[in-house]
Amino acid sequence: MREVTKKYSNGEVTVVWKNALCIHCGNCFKGLPSVFDPRRQPWIIPEAATTEEIIKQVNQCPSGALSFFMNGEYK
Repeated sequence: MREVTKKYSNGEVTVVWKNALCIHCGNCFKGLPSVFDPRRQPWIIPEAATTEEIIKQVNQCPSGALSFFMNGEYK
């Protein structure tokens, strides 16, 4: 499998997804389906929830395939 890293931002937080680490357990989709939905393209829409909700859900990823970073001062 070719390693792919994708980034999705809502302006305040950026979600990073690494396909090679993903074990497809579905925690992201089950916990926050408005943001994480593998049936659509793009499959991550960070504008669909608050930054706090996204961070909380990303921290539930058991494999480390999902991570995040803050984009600095948000206006």
